[in-house]
Amino acid sequence: MVFRNIKRLLVAVLCTFLFTFSNIAIAQHEGEMHADSTTKEAAEGDFNVTETILEHIKDDHSWHLWGHTSIALPVILYSDKGLEVFSSEHLVNEHHEPVVYTGNYSYKLFEGKIKVANADGTLNEESSKNVWDFSITKNVASLFVSIFIILLIFLTVGAAYKKRGVTSAPKGLQSFMEPIVLFVRDEVAKPNIGHKYARYMPFLLTIFFLILTNNFLGLIPFFPGGANVSGNIAFTMTLAVFVFVIVNLNANKSYWEHIFWMPGMHWSMKVFLAPIELIGVFTKPISLMIRLFANITAGHILVLSLICLIFIFKTVFASVIAVPFAVFIGLIELLVAFLQAYIFTMLSAMYIGMATEEHHHEDAHH
Repeated sequence: MVFRNIKRLLVAVLCTFLFTFSNIAIAQHEGEMHADSTTKEAAEGDFNVTETILEHIKDDHSWHLWGHTSIALPVILYSDKGLEVFSSEHLVNEHHEPVVYTGNYSYKLFEGKIKVANADGTLNEESSKNVWDFSITKNVASLFVSIFIILLIFLTVGAAYKKRGVTSAPKGLQSFMEPIVLFVRDEVAKPNIGHKYARYMPFLLTIFFLILTNNFLGLIPFFPGGANVSGNIAFTMTLAVFVFVIVNLNANKSYWEHIFWMPGMHWSMKVFLAPIELIGVFTKPISLMIRLFANITAGHILVLSLICLIFIFKTVFASVIAVPFAVFIGLIELLVAFLQAYIFTMLSAMYIGMATEEHHHEDAHH
């Protein structure tokens, strides 16, 4: 009964957000078309779908909410002239167009990246190599929000276990989180890793809930999920690198023996298979990285493409078709959000299990 109510609530919230998103997007687009009367006809005829979609899924130095309302985020730059910290509002004007900000260098946004600009506002590629960008972007800020949510949940659940003990019946948030934790333990860690599963449970739970939280936040068009964290290749690459390090640092002798000199085979086949197995060591984390990035990004693009049909056909009747389909795809994305977190965690556990499994070979002669 509780899960049924939660499902109804998620459907209602998703529908509300999608309708709100489409209405605000329509209002924003109409406002931009009427902002300059001299280019009204051209603006009505040109709606760039690609630019609109990429604007919502890419990272940015400010957090766009609606219309011309944005939250300026801190810019942190380090160059050969020292450290600089300033607000991203200095990089755009009131129309959100890039402008030059003068600090240690003259900085300007070029395709969303902070680079050094010449006196005429063009890109200075040589000086830009001396600048390192450590700014708090939209994705980084959203990642901080997801970490705060995870810490809040698990510290609360942990305090409940300390107070009631592990043998008493869970209550409240504790009763909601315990089945999920047990699911990861019994369906992911134990079958794939074996009796050593407990050592890797903290890591598996961390990546599962980190991916799951960011996937759910990414489904919300506005704060705090306007950021597409799980659809950022840098985020998925970082998780894949951690999996790669943990798998190979904990790998036993038998694992490396199967890669470089596979037992029970003729030496000619061993020479042939060794490079292939070695390539597999790197392709496994790469597949984790690409799978999560591609699936989450594709879902966001599909929903935004359906909403953009309203502007392409320039009629309210298009919303009768586009919005219900967008809601349907959004509901599927709820499933995909959980499924991708599960698949990433399950494959990570499988790779760990393969690396730590003890192999017993019989000496057979033919």
